[in-house]
Amino acid sequence: MTVSDTIAAVSTPPGEGAIALVRLSGANAIQIADKIFRGKELPSQFASHMQHLGEIFSANDQLIDQVVLSIHRAPASYTGEDLVEISCHGGTLVSAKVLEACLRAGARAARPGEFTERAFLNGKMDLTQAEAVIDLIRARTDLALRSATEQLEGRLGDQIGKIRDELIALLAHINASIDFPEEGIAPDEGETLCAPLDSIREEIAGLLATADQGRVLREGVRVVIYGATNAGKSSLLNRLLGYDRVIVSDTHGTTRDTIEETVNLDGVPIRLLDTAGLRASESELESEGIARTEKSLQLADLRLHIADRSVPKPAHFDGRTGEANEIVVLNKSDLPENKDWKNFTALRISCLTGEGLPQLQKEILTRIRQQNLRPRLGIVRSGADSPEPGNLAGVRCDRSGYGIARGRGSHWCGRRGADSRLRLQPVLYRQMINCILKR
Repeated sequence: MTVSDTIAAVSTPPGEGAIALVRLSGANAIQIADKIFRGKELPSQFASHMQHLGEIFSANDQLIDQVVLSIHRAPASYTGEDLVEISCHGGTLVSAKVLEACLRAGARAARPGEFTERAFLNGKMDLTQAEAVIDLIRARTDLALRSATEQLEGRLGDQIGKIRDELIALLAHINASIDFPEEGIAPDEGETLCAPLDSIREEIAGLLATADQGRVLREGVRVVIYGATNAGKSSLLNRLLGYDRVIVSDTHGTTRDTIEETVNLDGVPIRLLDTAGLRASESELESEGIARTEKSLQLADLRLHIADRSVPKPAHFDGRTGEANEIVVLNKSDLPENKDWKNFTALRISCLTGEGLPQLQKEILTRIRQQNLRPRLGIVRSGADSPEPGNLAGVRCDRSGYGIARGRGSHWCGRRGADSRLRLQPVLYRQMINCILKR
C-alpha cells in the first residue's frame, strides 16, 4: 500500500440517487479506464478535462452501465496524479459494480480520505487546506461553512507561512552574526531582537486560540438540559428544536435516557441533550438514567438548569447562578409563581406559550461568545470583521514547542537591558526559533 498504487472509490454518499461518482487516481488510472470503458475512443486518447459518453464492462465482458467518463491528467488534477472520474447511475448496486470493475482491472480500494491525502503529499494543498475539506463536508451552519471555505482557499496556511518566513529571516540574521563575525554583521540585541519576536509570539498565540474556536464550529457546543422531573426539560428541547422530538407527559420519570439533537443558533451548532430528571428513585432503569445525567453534566460545555417555578424549590436545587457555564431557567411562567422563587435571579420562560425563549437563546449565545464555558472552548464571534476560526492541524498538535519557546523568550526578554548575559541572547534565540520551526 504505497502512494504509487492506483486507488479507486465511490466518492458520492451511499444510497440511491440520480448520479454516482467513481474515482480512480494513480499512475495506472488511465490504463485501467482503457480496460473497462468502451466508447468512440479509448480514455488514453481523450483530451484532459473533457467528458465522454460510453459504457462500462466487467472482466467477463458483461455490460454494467452507460456512463460519462473524464480524465484529468497530472498534475492538473485534484490529487496531482492522473485522475479518472466515472459518472454512473446512482443505484447502490450499479456504483458497486463499477467500482468492482475498477478493482478487478488493477486498482485497490482507497482508504478514507486518501484522495485528499494524496493531494497534500503531491503539493496540491497544505495541511490546513486538507483538514478544511472534511470540515466543509461536515459543516452544519453558515458560520462553519464560511470558516471551512476560507481555510480551504489557503487563508490560514498563508498566515502560518508568513510567520514561518518571518522566523526564518530572523534566524538567518542571527546565524550570520554568530557564525560569521568576521563579516562585520552586527547581531541584534535587547529591544531590537525582542521586538520582532514579541510580535511573532502574539501572532502565534492568536492563531492557537482559533483552534478551539474551530472545534466549536465543527463539533458544536454541548448544552445539557437538566433538573427535577416534570420541570419541562423535554418541553424545552422540543421548543428549541421547533418540533416535537421527545414525548412530554405529566408522569414523573418519562425521560429515562439521554436524547441529543443539534440546533443552529446564529451560525453556531448547539448540541442539546435532554436528560433524565433528578430525584430519588427505586427503579433500576430510572436510576441508570439519572447516572447518565450526572455523567453528561461532567462533559457539558454549558448547562441549562431548569426548574418549575409554580412548585416549591426542589431539595437538590442549589441555585448555582454564579457559575459561568450554567444558566438557571425557571419554567412555567404562565402559572403563578411559588413563594420559594421570590426575588430569585433566573431566566423565566414558558415552554407552553414560548414566553422568554428568545431571551434564553440570546443568553446561550452570549455565554458562548464571552467564553463562559469549559476552559477548552474558545470565543465564537460573528461579523465580517471577525477572524475566522481555523483548525491549525500541525500547530495545535504542537503547543508544547511553542510553550517551550515562549518560556525561553519571556525569560530573556524580561532580562533585556539589565544583564551582562545579553550577549548570549542571539544564541538562545536561535535555539528558541529552531524549536518552533522543527514542530
